[in-house]
This record gives sequence, C-alpha cells and structure tokens, in this order.
Amino acid sequence: MPTNAPSPTAERVGGTPSAHALADVTTSDSTLRRFLHGLPGVDAVGLEARAASLGTRSIKTTAKAYAIDLAISMVDLTTLEGADTPGKVRALGAKAVHPDPTDRTTPSTAAVCVYPDMVATAKAAVAGSGVKVASVATAFPAGRAALDVKLADVREAVAAGADEVDMVIDRGAFLAGKYLKVYDEIVAVREVCGTSARLKVIFETGELSTYDNIRRASWLGMLAGADFIKTSTGKVAVNATPANTLLMLEAVRDFRTQTGVQVGVKPAGGIRTSKDAIKFLVLVNETVGEDWLDNHWFRFGASSLLNDLLMQRQKLATGRYSGPDYVTVD
Repeated sequence: MPTNAPSPTAERVGGTPSAHALADVTTSDSTLRRFLHGLPGVDAVGLEARAASLGTRSIKTTAKAYAIDLAISMVDLTTLEGADTPGKVRALGAKAVHPDPTDRTTPSTAAVCVYPDMVATAKAAVAGSGVKVASVATAFPAGRAALDVKLADVREAVAAGADEVDMVIDRGAFLAGKYLKVYDEIVAVREVCGTSARLKVIFETGELSTYDNIRRASWLGMLAGADFIKTSTGKVAVNATPANTLLMLEAVRDFRTQTGVQVGVKPAGGIRTSKDAIKFLVLVNETVGEDWLDNHWFRFGASSLLNDLLMQRQKLATGRYSGPDYVTVD
C-alpha cells in the first residue's frame, strides 16, 4: 500500500495532454464533439447487471482483512463543511495518520481533503507522515464562478501546500454541449497545479443524467490532463454507485490502452460501510486489475466510511464488535 509515488507528471506521456496519441481530437470544438459522441454507447442494463454481479462476490476472512486495510489506505478523509474549524481539521489530520491510536498496525489513510483555507492547517497536522493533503477548488461544489476566480481558488490551495487538487467541472457547460470550454478550464487548472499537485476532476455524475454523458465526461477529463477522475462532490442526492464507478474504470482502462497514460479513479459520496468498500475493490480488481489496487490510483472520498472499516477491522481481530466510543465521531 505505497504512498510514495512518482511525480504528478511522470505517468503522463510527455507530461502534457497535447503529447499523447489523441491530441488531434482536442484541436477544435467540432473535433472534440465528434470524438466524444463517437464513443460507443453505454448498455445501461448490461452495465448495471455486471456491477451487481461483481458485488455478490464472496470475500473470505484472510482476504477480507487485507481488503479492509487496503480500503483504509485508500480513504481521502474529508471534511467540507462551512463550520470547519482549525481544531476539527487538526483532529481529522491526527486520525488520518493514526486511524486507530490503540493499534499502530492500522494503515494511515491516503489523504485529508479540506477547503483551500484549511490546507496549511492540514499540512501541519499530517507533517512527516506520508498522508497527502487534498483541497477542493474551482468554486466547489457548484463550480459556478468565472475562470479567474476558479484559478485563484486553485492557486491558493497550491500555494498553501496542497498535494492534490479536486476540481469540479462546469456541468452546465458540459450539458449544453460546450465541451471545449470544459476542456480548456481543466487544462488551465492543470497548468496552475504544475508538477506539485495531482489533479482530480469531479464530474458530479448524479447531475450528468446518462451513462453516455459519464463516459464522455471521463474521456474529456482524461484528454485534458486529469490525474484522477472522480464521481461526485458528495453534495447531491446521487453520488458514487457501483455502475457509474464501473463505467469510469472501463474508461481509464481503455484510455491507457490507447495512450499509455494511467489515470486514477475516485468514487465519492454514499460509500459508508466496509461491505460497500469491498464491493468497489472487487470492481477495480475485475475491471482494471492490480495496477489500480493502490492508493496512488484508487481512492474513496468518504468520512463515515473509515469508522466502519475500523470497527470491522477490530471485529476480525477480536471476534467482537466494539462499543460506540471505539471510534471518534468526525
């Protein structure tokens, strides 16, 4: 479960979107539209059936213990509330570093995810641990702001030391078919991130209406330079589902086949139990394989999930469930 990974540009051929094999499809609005609408249509029934089928796989005790530790190591422990305080962020950082203070064999989480103004506090809280600090940006969660405002948001996060930036796309522009506008915004954010921060691009899949749109958004984000594609903000009714995550996993698999560039996937919102998390890990293993079974390439955007993983971990170790005070309430 490594946390020391290559630099953000190391996985991208030539380090920029224009260097890869599909550069010609982004030269104009018409070529980009032609490419995105030329992607194969999604068989919704087949997609949901396969996601449901993979979710029934039985995981035995030894494999379950491994899966729980792997899932813990993939959590982006998140607080994105208007009432966030420095004290709350420091406590969250401490929990990310040592999720179970009574058992130091418990792996750290992958990252702590906060608003830009809390990045410096989070960095201090996890200093020396290997836990990353991610910051949402670009007028999260709605993304309704001018581009210069969005880029200022990103600059603030990067200047404060964010290791990762989670941006939201302009869903209104995407749904209106203004694909080049969305593409150009992602490219601009990618440039601000530079080599110091990995970029996660959030689609808000619950607002994209169709699986075809999710596939198009996935390819659009990857073409523009995303290091990760992410389902959701966690702020709408429909967030990560096995089906939309499976679709995005298929997209990153096919993108690597065509370009040689590997892109990560982050389902976020609505994943609350160990059972749910393990189902998602099965999706990863069966769709893209071991290359993505690592927190450099797969993350869970979650808050309450970690508590259930910790309680299930103790249950496997001791044979009994802990009391309600075993984990902290975030």
